[in-house]
Parts: sequence; C-alpha cells; structure tokens
Amino acid sequence: MDCWKTRFYKIILHMKTIIVLLIFCFAFVVTAFGQEKFATKTGEINFEASVPSFEEVKAENNNVSAVLETGTGNFAALALMKGFRFKVALMEEHFNENYIESSKYPKATFKGKIQDFDYSELSGEKEYVINGTFNLHGTDKTMEVPAVISKKGEDVWVTAQFVLKPEEFNIKIPSIVSKKIADEVNVSTVFILQKQ
Repeated sequence: MDCWKTRFYKIILHMKTIIVLLIFCFAFVVTAFGQEKFATKTGEINFEASVPSFEEVKAENNNVSAVLETGTGNFAALALMKGFRFKVALMEEHFNENYIESSKYPKATFKGKIQDFDYSELSGEKEYVINGTFNLHGTDKTMEVPAVISKKGEDVWVTAQFVLKPEEFNIKIPSIVSKKIADEVNVSTVFILQKQ
C-alpha cells in the first residue's frame, strides 16, 4: 500500500513539473512573438529653418536608424549629425562646426513609447502620440511627438512632423546671422521599418 502511494505521489510530482515547464515554454513563445522588432538604417529626417527673402536653410539626412518593438510600442531613432546634407557646402560646414558642434555632439537620439499602440490592429494610417526624450547637442528634452503609423505590405511606416527651437538645446545662433535663421525649426521624418 505504501509503495503504491509513493508511486502515485511521484507521478503527481512529475506531472506538476511537466505542467510548470509547459507554462514557462508557453510564456517564452508568447513573449518572443509579442516582441517582434521592425527596423531601418535608411530613415529620413528633413529640417527647415528658412526665413523669407534670405537663403534657404534646409537639410536632409537619409541614413537615420530607427527601431520599433511591436509588443511594447517602444520606438527609438538615431541620426548622425554629419549625415545632414545642405545645398550649400559652406552652410553645412557652419552647421557642423559652429551650431551643432558635431565633433563634440556627433548624434541626435529619440527614445520613446507609442501611446495605445497595438500592432495587431495596424492596417491603414492611424494617428498616434509618441512620448519620449529627444537628445540633441548634449541636451535632453521631453516631447510628445504626433505621428502617423501604418502597415504597407510587410513594412511599418512611421511619419512625423514637429517643431524644435535651437535655444531649447543650448544651440547659440550668432547675432550676425540670427535674422537669416528661423527661431523655430520644422522637422519631418519618414521611417520605413522592416521586420527583423
């Protein structure tokens, strides 16, 4: 009788172990599928700070990295400052050496989370807000960035438009050119993210 009870308890213990292992495996699979990543290294950032009747102050960078975690809605982007291209080479030189100080502050980053993001509901274009921190010129600024996110084929598109002020990032514009550069910089981004 005692031998039968011992066997019975061993079988129950063995079954519990198997059930616990199955639960862990299931949790791992759900987490793995829930944390799909979409990324790009060829995102675009354009900015313009032109003032009427003066030379155009406009640049673009087509080598911006970005990552989206579909399970959490976490989004991050990184742009190298020397990747911005201007029509006028001298303007590009002044941008890197005098204003942005690219040698000292080589990159700009944004890290945030998309509010109420649900990848399973993503189809046509939908407006979202991304709460995060923008780092430029060694200065952090908390921002709410309005974005349009959509799924096109297998890709996820994230586009946004927002305004930055140089003074908020301790970027000093010399008085000799201050009238030729707008106080507010209009920024637009396009990220075509592919599944990793």
